[in-house]
Amino acid sequence: MRRRLWVVLVTLAFVAVLVVAVFPTRTLLAQRASLNRVEEQLEVLDEQNRRLEERARRLGDDAEIERLAREEYHLIRPGEESFVVIPDPAAEPLAPPADGGGASEDHPLRQAWDWLADRF
Repeated sequence: MRRRLWVVLVTLAFVAVLVVAVFPTRTLLAQRASLNRVEEQLEVLDEQNRRLEERARRLGDDAEIERLAREEYHLIRPGEESFVVIPDPAAEPLAPPADGGGASEDHPLRQAWDWLADRF
C-alpha cells in the first residue's frame, strides 16, 4: 500500500513538472518560431512598401508619367506622328546555322547519342 502511494505521488509530481515546465516551454518555442516568421514577413512587406512609396513619388513627376505613357502605352502627344516598322513579308526569314544549331560531329554529346543510336 505504501509503495503504491509513492508511485502515485511520483507520477503526480512528474505530471506536475510536465504541466508547469515542459508544456509552457514548448509553447514558448513555438511562439518564438512564429514571431521569427512574422518578422521576416514584416521585412519583406517593408521593402515592398518602400519600393511602392518610391514609385508613387516618381509618379508625381510629369516627366515620369509621360515616359510611362510613351513606353508602356505607346501614347503620343497631339500633333506627333507614330510610326511602326513592319518587317518586309517578302524577305526570307533568318536561316538556322548550317551545322544544325552549333552541334558539331565531334561534340561529346553528339558522339554519345550516335553510339546509343547505333546500339539500339
